[in-house]
Amino acid sequence: MVNSRQRRPLSRLIILRVVVVLAFAILAGQLWRLQIVQGDDFRWKSNNNRFREISDPAPRGVIYDRQGQILALNRPRYQVVVVPEDLPDEETEQVQVLWRLMDLLEAELQEAAEAASVEESIPITATSMAIAAEALPTLDELRAEIDVVSLMSGFRPIVVAESIPRQLALLLQEESTSLPGVRVQVQPRRDYPTGDLTAHIVGYTGAIPEERLDEYTELGYAQTEQIGLAGLEVVYEDDLKGKAGLRAVVVDVLGREVSTIGRPEPPTPGNSLVLTIDLELQRAAQDALSAGLRAAYRTAGVAIAMDPRNGAILALVSLPSYDNNLFADEISAEAYGELSANPDYPLINHAISGIYPPGSTHKIIPAAAGLQEEVITPRTLLGDSEKGDGANDGVIWLPNRYFPWDRRQDQPFYCWVHDLGYGHGLVNLVTALAESCDSFFYQLAGGYGKFEGLGLEALDGYTLLFGLGQPTGIDLPAENAGLVPDARWKRLTYGQNWVTGDTYNIAIGQGFLLATPMQVLNAAAAVANGGYLYRPQLVHRITDANGTALREFRPELIRELPIARENLEVVRQGLFEAVNREHGTATAAALPNVAVAGKTGTAEYFADSNEDGWPDRDANGRLPTHAWFTAFAPFEEPEIALVVLIEGGGEGSKTAVPVAVEILQAYFAPETPENPLDQDLSEPPATEGDMAPAADEVTDG
Repeated sequence: MVNSRQRRPLSRLIILRVVVVLAFAILAGQLWRLQIVQGDDFRWKSNNNRFREISDPAPRGVIYDRQGQILALNRPRYQVVVVPEDLPDEETEQVQVLWRLMDLLEAELQEAAEAASVEESIPITATSMAIAAEALPTLDELRAEIDVVSLMSGFRPIVVAESIPRQLALLLQEESTSLPGVRVQVQPRRDYPTGDLTAHIVGYTGAIPEERLDEYTELGYAQTEQIGLAGLEVVYEDDLKGKAGLRAVVVDVLGREVSTIGRPEPPTPGNSLVLTIDLELQRAAQDALSAGLRAAYRTAGVAIAMDPRNGAILALVSLPSYDNNLFADEISAEAYGELSANPDYPLINHAISGIYPPGSTHKIIPAAAGLQEEVITPRTLLGDSEKGDGANDGVIWLPNRYFPWDRRQDQPFYCWVHDLGYGHGLVNLVTALAESCDSFFYQLAGGYGKFEGLGLEALDGYTLLFGLGQPTGIDLPAENAGLVPDARWKRLTYGQNWVTGDTYNIAIGQGFLLATPMQVLNAAAAVANGGYLYRPQLVHRITDANGTALREFRPELIRELPIARENLEVVRQGLFEAVNREHGTATAAALPNVAVAGKTGTAEYFADSNEDGWPDRDANGRLPTHAWFTAFAPFEEPEIALVVLIEGGGEGSKTAVPVAVEILQAYFAPETPENPLDQDLSEPPATEGDMAPAADEVTDG
């Protein structure tokens, strides 16, 4: 019989056995949970720590001019990123790594900027290094961003520094063992060899705007990718961007790549663009326009050249321009502020976004409309009249609609030659175009006495047919539609009725009418080619990385103008005589080796003397004027049409024509006559002034 002393050890043994069994049961349960229940999850986490999918960015397509000269290409750019998941778990160690990283970056970037500035080898390098140093986050900012990213995806890289020099990238690679979680990535960087020469055409790339990050992420873009933000870079983003590659790799505990698994999917380069632009003509146009601006003491202008046979743009210059490499290198706030504060708006492409009264370049439209509507014939004579006394003094008097019998209330409308003390007299359409007779076009558009003119509805209708008042459709962003006003527009805008004087002003390209230089050129090109209005194009073809053509661009006809060929030929003849007859307004545009036709324009505009220092009116009460000239050549079979605008440049024949001559000479022949920009411009020949009253001054009495 077991006594109490014997039972005590036995009970203890039973308890021990139960504890052991329970412990093994718990252990078995835990093993079951870890290996069976949560096994897949832990295996995924383990593999995710060891295996990574690395996205290799695809290089953007290259942009060429029509001769194969490079306008945009890619160069390697080194980025420093931090991967939160690969940083040390211990906070103290993590801070040490980040502090060491920031110390290296600040010291090396500052040293690189100073060295590049002293060498003066590539000025943009010094600028980019300084920008990179300024853009570095503080240690606290970086840690805060790491905390935020870690909550979402610890493997998402955080960009710490952009565009670091190669030497610094190599140094960080050498320090990788002491900098766990820090990586150097190679990203393609956009480089623009022609800089400000083609900036308004090519545009630039940049980081994805923060407000659009989700949108681009859904489209498959990596957070660190560059996208097109201006010019052709943004319009052809889908063609240029390419497709990123993908590699499966094994990494060590520091997040460093050890080996590659399987066959990597290489990146597919973006497609390339071959433009219609001729770089040499582009350079000649910019040089000519720059010289013309200096001669006129002005700072802003436009020059565009087009093939009128198909709408291909041969050159497009908007001054002042900017260096698009600044944006590829992450432009600094200071540099961007300077560009934005410039009163001439260098970031705006004035060729397609600037709107101006077109002045007498617009006269080709009422001329064609008058012939087509049979309001006039080539023999119709219109012109000056001094209150019916037959005086030839360059002024007509429009009777007051309410008191037509009281001639004291007549409104005078002046031709530009009135300031010279005479008028053109009665002239036909060809002479009116050649000598730019304002009085002829006043009457043609708005009527005078017993002669009934086109009227506003027909005038506006033909203006729209020639492409004004609507975008031309050129493959560039932010094109302005301009303005073709009508009676309803004036009533809604100013609360006033349309009057005959408003129609007079529209006839000579003044008043409320506004157009872009591209629209003026396209209208002139339609006269040059016999009535075909084409969509201006900058891209000739798209090719793959091997140069194989993927898409050829064909001429795109907007419309064939409903104007008889013989009527357009009369207008063409008027433009020919403007250049080639004794009293034409553009005789300085005549070339010895090619027949040129053209039309000058001098358009009044309002200027705020508080903005640019120029007075609202001169000593004679005249408003400042923009200088215009549009031309085409050879006359019989035109192959180039162009427009030149010098903002605030005064007389078109004085300042715009010499620029056009330089461009035409560069296009047609190496043997060129004397540079007209080198001539003495202090005593200009008799020129068109287009000094009609401004729109707000015009009434019927």
